[in-house]
This record gives sequence, structure tokens and C-alpha cells, in this order.
Amino acid sequence: MIVSSLAAAALYLGPSLLPALPPSAPPFPVEPLPPRPAAAVDASVLHRSGTQVRLPPGVARPPVLSARSWLVADARSGAVIAAHDAHKRLPPASTLKVLFALAALPGLSPERPHTVSRHELTGIGDGSSLVGIQEETTYRVADLWRGVFLSSGNDAVRVLAGLNGGWAATVREMQATAEALGARDTRVVSPDGYDAPGQVSSAYDLAVFARAGLRDPDFARYCATPYAKFPARGWSYGIRNTNRLLTGDDGVARYPGILGVKNGYTSGAGHTLVAAARRDGRTLVVTVMNPRAGGAYAVYEEARKLLDWGFAAAPRAHPVGSLLPPAKQRPGASAVPAVPAAAGAPAAPKDRGGTAATAPARDDGPRLFLPLTFVGSACLAAATLWWVRRRVDTALDTPME
Repeated sequence: MIVSSLAAAALYLGPSLLPALPPSAPPFPVEPLPPRPAAAVDASVLHRSGTQVRLPPGVARPPVLSARSWLVADARSGAVIAAHDAHKRLPPASTLKVLFALAALPGLSPERPHTVSRHELTGIGDGSSLVGIQEETTYRVADLWRGVFLSSGNDAVRVLAGLNGGWAATVREMQATAEALGARDTRVVSPDGYDAPGQVSSAYDLAVFARAGLRDPDFARYCATPYAKFPARGWSYGIRNTNRLLTGDDGVARYPGILGVKNGYTSGAGHTLVAAARRDGRTLVVTVMNPRAGGAYAVYEEARKLLDWGFAAAPRAHPVGSLLPPAKQRPGASAVPAVPAAAGAPAAPKDRGGTAATAPARDDGPRLFLPLTFVGSACLAAATLWWVRRRVDTALDTPME
């Protein structure tokens, strides 16, 4: 009876003699479920010439377009559904302003006022699109960004680049941003997209930039704005977005669910467009570069065809590539902000987040500590029981006085 009582006491008190678990630690830690693995894709497929698509039986093939290069991708997952010469390096025109915004927008407060001086408006290329910035006039940074996104104003780009550290510094930052996002086809010479020797991008890279931009609430708001007022000296005037899929102007029907992004045109690039739209909980990004038939607005109609096809095919199509860079190259590996409801695409470059979510850091401490606690308690109880038995046996063998 004495032995049983002592053994029970040892078993009861033994664990208390070992270090206790922190009060906040759960008794049985549960590993979070890992994210569902993305479909395996071969990055080299998108480097092949021609149209790349993988469709099950019964799903229509993508439309035949006149564009030199195009791409359709799911903005949330980054899966490329179909593409044609996705990595073909071509002049981007003002679609490069998407990359400019990725690089410069996060560091400039939208409410910051700035009075424009004469020297800030020098160096703008002949024939550039302008929003109409006037020297010795004060603008907010938000006004200047609307000038970039709506009027594609190269004058607004000039002023914002100056606020961002200068023209050359902005070029370097844009190039670094492109490389961090895995966009290897882009070479930046002029942040406004004006034709410059050696300046190129690709349908793939532009889709990468658009997807990243939609993750930033400010970017998403600017690129989706169809009309706005732009300040002048003592008054303001209306400006409209040059993306006809967004405004429905000039005989181009507005696309249902359009989220905007950016269009462009130069004599060297032709017409270019990167656009995004949302339908039934899915957001698609499309790029169309330099249609060679159909006139000035063909870029919008070809983008419309790609969006219509993409929404119909996406639920069953197999990815042929991904807009995500390899894991070891992904910038900001710490966390990703939630997808803005309006954009439906995963949010924020630079200091507002990274490009891809990572699994929480694994901590094996509590999982290993619990078994060690129970083993230690058992060993202590066994040792105590042995000691008690020895004492009892000794007591039984010793004559009573």
C-alpha cells in the first residue's frame, strides 16, 4: 500500500519537477495545412514561338489574332492559360508606365503638394501625350498620377520621376523592380515608354507588371478611373482614360467587369494594351502587342476576344506557364496582403508586400518538447518507484527493535 501510494505520488508530481510548457502553448500543436501545390509547368514552354495552349477535349481554342504577341493569365494564381510569342521583345509604348508606377508610386504620398518648375518639363519627347502640366502651378501627387494613368501624360511622368529621385535613378529602380518580379525581357531606357533605342518589354513581362500593380490599392484605383478633373491655375478641366475598354468611348464598347490597367501607342511600338477584368470571382490579365490589322482600335477588340475566351476556358484549361518568378527569386518573401475585392488579384509591391505568400515558419519546439516531457516524467516515476521498493525491502529485512 505504501509502495502504491508513493508510486502514485511520483507519477503525479514527476512532471511538475520538469520545466513547464509556456501557458500560451497549445497542448497538441497542429501543423497548418500546406497550400495546395500549383500545377507543374515548364517555364521553357512560353519561350517557344507560336501559340501555346493546353486544352482538354471540348474546349475551344483561343481566337486567331493579328497581334505580334499576346497572353492570357489568371491574376490570382498567376497561371498563364494561353500565349502567343509571350517572350518576344517588342517596344512597349506607354504600357511601360505600369512598371513606372510599380517603382515610384509606393514612395510618394498621394497628398504631397508640389509646385512644378520649368526645368522639370524639359526633355519631353516630340509628339508625346500630355495631361497639360503648367509650370509654377501646384499639384498633389495624386493629381499627377491621374495624369499618368488617364491621359498617359509624359509630362506627369517627368515630374513624378523627379520627385522619385530623378530620371536616371527611376530608370534603375524600374529595371531592378522588373528583375525582382522575374520579368527578364524588359529593358528600361525612358520611364514614360517613349520610343528609345534598346527599350523593350514583352507580353509576359507586361502581364507580370499588371498583376503586381493590381495588388496595390492605389494603383488599382488609378488604373480603374475613367474620368477625373485635373487642376489648372484657379480652375480645372476634365480628363478621360485613354483605355477605351474602360470608358466605352470612340465606338469601343466598355468591357463588362473591366478593371482597367494601361494602353499605349508609339510609331515604333504600334498599339499596345495590358488589361484586366473580373467575372464570376475570377480575374484575368491579358496583354496585346501591336495588332497588324483592324485599325487603331483593333488592340481593344483583340483584347476583348481574349478575355471572352479566357473566362470560358479558364476553368478547364491547363496552365502553360506562370507569371510567378521562381521561389528563390521572389521579392518580399515574408507575406502578401489580401487580394483587394475590386481587383480580385493577389496586393502590393515594394514596402506594401511581396509577390508571393510563403508558408509560416515551422517551429518544431513544442512538438518535440511534449514527448520529451512525458518520457522524462515516466523515467522519474520509474526511478522513484525503484527507490521506494529498495527502502521497503530494506525495512522488511531489518529486525524490529
